[in-house]
Amino acid sequence: MNNNLKRLALLAAALGAGAASLQAHAAPTDPRVGLQLWSVKDEIKQDFEGTMTKIGQLGFQGVEFAGEFGPYKDNPAGLKAFMDKHHLQCAGAHMHFDQLEGASFETTTAFYKTLGCSNLVISMDKRGASTEQSAQMSKELTELSTRLAAKGMRIGYHNHAQEMAGPVGKTPWDVIAHGTPSVAIMQQDVGWTTYAGKDPVAYTRTYPGRTRTTHFKAKLVQGSTDGAPIIGQDKTDWVALTRAVRQVGGTDWIIIEQEEYPNGMGQLETVAASMKGLQAVLANPAAR
Repeated sequence: MNNNLKRLALLAAALGAGAASLQAHAAPTDPRVGLQLWSVKDEIKQDFEGTMTKIGQLGFQGVEFAGEFGPYKDNPAGLKAFMDKHHLQCAGAHMHFDQLEGASFETTTAFYKTLGCSNLVISMDKRGASTEQSAQMSKELTELSTRLAAKGMRIGYHNHAQEMAGPVGKTPWDVIAHGTPSVAIMQQDVGWTTYAGKDPVAYTRTYPGRTRTTHFKAKLVQGSTDGAPIIGQDKTDWVALTRAVRQVGGTDWIIIEQEEYPNGMGQLETVAASMKGLQAVLANPAAR
């Protein structure tokens, strides 16, 4: 059997095991596990419903949206019904500030309220590259936090490498954490924190209760070639990190995000490999 056939067989096995788990209504994980849909950005455009179904079969309890809704772009109620059918919750949504400005605020919040989604996360902003501009941006995040709280929703901010630049304690990420209310989500992207040479475990513990949702992404330190960008095949201490999000992070959702697909692997195939690695971590007693 060649490598491509082997990988397809492994993916089929993973989907089959996941489907069996769903039928048995397995107990939910702690925290819940979701998938950032950017991980399958090409496959989900080709077949939205089929890809979402497979995500549920892999054992994910929810998804975090990134602007792709397939045939449900203007039908959040229909999307909610489809997700309910496949036992998928809305773990959150990534967006830019403009989707929460002016008249867009009501349109955006109404859409996600229908999905039962309360976590609205700013995916990136160029102001996050400097401490001075991050301080200004934090004021905007704070204002949005107040407005969203009235709707039972939360604002969040997601880091890339730029927010982790500089000395520990004085990075743009630190500025944002100190400049926003405790209810605002500091959605740490573990992969980008690692890439920037910082410790994701330490940052989780530095800001207790702020990691309501987090991206578990396997990414190597900048310049390193030691390992693969798949959870459990890289150098991240996933056991210590999972213990931290469980003990002090206040984490509701661990969200896998996959942006690299090694050795010619497909998007969903690579996601399945990272999910397998995470499931092993979650089952490890040392991760409690």
